[in-house]
Amino acid sequence: MPGSKAVDRSQRKSETSSDPTVMRSHPIEFETRPWGSFSTLEEGPGYKIKRLVVQPGCRLSLQKHRHRAEHWVVVAGTATVVKGSRHLTLRGRQCTVIPRQAWHRIENRGREPVVIIEVQHGAYLGEDDIIRKQDDYGRIETKKEPRAASREPRKQAAAGRRK
Repeated sequence: MPGSKAVDRSQRKSETSSDPTVMRSHPIEFETRPWGSFSTLEEGPGYKIKRLVVQPGCRLSLQKHRHRAEHWVVVAGTATVVKGSRHLTLRGRQCTVIPRQAWHRIENRGREPVVIIEVQHGAYLGEDDIIRKQDDYGRIETKKEPRAASREPRKQAAAGRRK
């Protein structure tokens, strides 16, 4: 073709960097969290794919989900993972499955960001399906006051009507 120049692929710089902390796709959603960030890469019926970045010295809450399980693949850094009563150390290309209702957490004890590809699967995948047991950032919801305490005013009101 006139004006076009053939390029020898062996001489061309790689079009993709080997740095897994740099994202090259266009996420559907991006959210920051106190521990780092996540991007939703794709979602469909019964599944969602996210890219999690956990900053050095940070960790997610100890949590579980009622309606979904998760599959994690570490693509950068070294993650310390709590999965039920087990503590795992996962490095690049290692993975684990988090069953529905299992307590779990990701922690980054290293100096570089930990990047994880998370595949969620289940009947409901909303961000509100998180039950937190422990959280470094004060995000555990307090339980409502017990019903016995809230009945007291009714008893007093009923006693007042009887007089």
